[in-house]
Amino acid sequence: MKLKELIEQDFYQKNDLNCAEAVLYGVNQVCHLGLSKDCLRLSAAFGGGMGMESVCGVLTASLMVLGYLFVKEHAHQSPEIKEISKKLFQAYTEKMGSYICTPLKEKYRTEEKKCYEVILKGAEILDEIIEEEMRKREKQ
Repeated sequence: MKLKELIEQDFYQKNDLNCAEAVLYGVNQVCHLGLSKDCLRLSAAFGGGMGMESVCGVLTASLMVLGYLFVKEHAHQSPEIKEISKKLFQAYTEKMGSYICTPLKEKYRTEEKKCYEVILKGAEILDEIIEEEMRKREKQ
């Protein structure tokens, strides 16, 4: 199962998660990462653009996921993480129109569904990047 499919099952609303939590908790489930509840709580303050409508929580949690999956121990030992992060920002901006919470909320958020569309589209982008990076590593 992919993150997008989990989000489509109303995962984040059923579990009362913010946008960042939806990504980290969701990837933990679909990729079987085994992150503890304490680790998952690290994403809590990133929802709503870090609580101040700055960089979208979907994006910041996606960066957490990419770091977890593709950094060996420290970022300096895994220089490709910068390129993967840039790819995420570019894809997100291209598809969503911004990576800042305020314009995303204005464009996509509804009272009924909250930020469902942002989370769903962000999940699709993250799924694609993870798949692409995993394929690269299988070839090496």
